[in-house]
Amino acid sequence: MSLISLVVTLIVIGVLLWLVNAYLPMDGKIKKILNGVVVICVVVWLLYAFGILDRASAIRVPQVR
Repeated sequence: MSLISLVVTLIVIGVLLWLVNAYLPMDGKIKKILNGVVVICVVVWLLYAFGILDRASAIRVPQVR
């Protein structure tokens, strides 16, 4: 992923979050939860994009028979 696409994606996410916060009537608590979820998702996505976190393929789930 190139740096330009990363920055453009972050700008789009920021603008969408601003639009939701500015123009959708919601309770303040719901907006805080939404903002927190979006920030956590973006941070995890950035960690994957920079290779700090490895993909979930290394996680082994036991099979139940």
